[in-house]
Amino acid sequence: MVSLSRRKFLQSSSVLAGSILLPSLVDRQPTKQNPLRLGGPIFLKSDDPAELAREHRRLRYSAAYVPKVELTDTTRIDAIRKAFASQNVLIAEVGAWVNMLEADAVKRKKNLDYVTERLALAEAVGALTCVNIAGSFNRTQWDGPDARNLTQEYIDATVENCRKVIDAVKPRRARFALEMMGWSLPDGPDSYLQFINAIDRPAFAAHVDIANIINSPARYYNNTALINETFQKLGRWIVSVHAKDIYGKDGHFAETMPGRGQMDYQTYIRNVTALPREVPMMLEHLRTAEEYDEARQFVISQADKASIPLA
Repeated sequence: MVSLSRRKFLQSSSVLAGSILLPSLVDRQPTKQNPLRLGGPIFLKSDDPAELAREHRRLRYSAAYVPKVELTDTTRIDAIRKAFASQNVLIAEVGAWVNMLEADAVKRKKNLDYVTERLALAEAVGALTCVNIAGSFNRTQWDGPDARNLTQEYIDATVENCRKVIDAVKPRRARFALEMMGWSLPDGPDSYLQFINAIDRPAFAAHVDIANIINSPARYYNNTALINETFQKLGRWIVSVHAKDIYGKDGHFAETMPGRGQMDYQTYIRNVTALPREVPMMLEHLRTAEEYDEARQFVISQADKASIPLA
């Protein structure tokens, strides 16, 4: 792999962005405004794909995380794909939450094999994306901060890892994406554009989680502008979006559920539904059905205020 210097990596966004920038998605008048495909975890105790799909619709979800299934269980994969399609529930994501930069070589290979298997599952079940973080050089926390997460070594290793995973699966429909993080790359739209350029694979896409990249007062108090910029620069590659919120607490930023923080959710929803394809917005990181109900109802209320229907 040709090494892309960190300076060139960090400077190339202006060239790449300049070649594809469009007017802000929320400023354009799309010929067709997409409905919002909202999704999240469900708490129904059932393994029946048809029952699971119906429960999503009962909750007004039209997107879902992949139900529990192994790549080798082709019968169940087929049943899940058919059941969810029959209820117009899009399988948004297959998560692959492991450290692709694990210091131990044996564990790192095991993690990369797992991510590869998860991307293959996304392809088999008809999911839009398999998503993971790039990883971390932190030796005690798989997603923890580390100064080396901003180095050339990190960039080169992440580009190589993503290429390996994609090239092993060669997906035709599913995409592989990295979740943006506040303490490692990609940490916003510009660094994400550079990874898109450096990885150079059609199967590599963009995943958006605005709460994760609000890591400064400027981004916190100007999150409307951050949302618009992120979708303006990454819109053509975005395949899935996470719905969380963030608030200031004791001099730092803390994650919370949608509606309990300061994020401009109407702008967030307008940008998601103005994309050229239907992109799911997925609730996550809550503990109980009641918490998800509160978050779900808030997002739906914001979509209503923005005059955007649910799918």
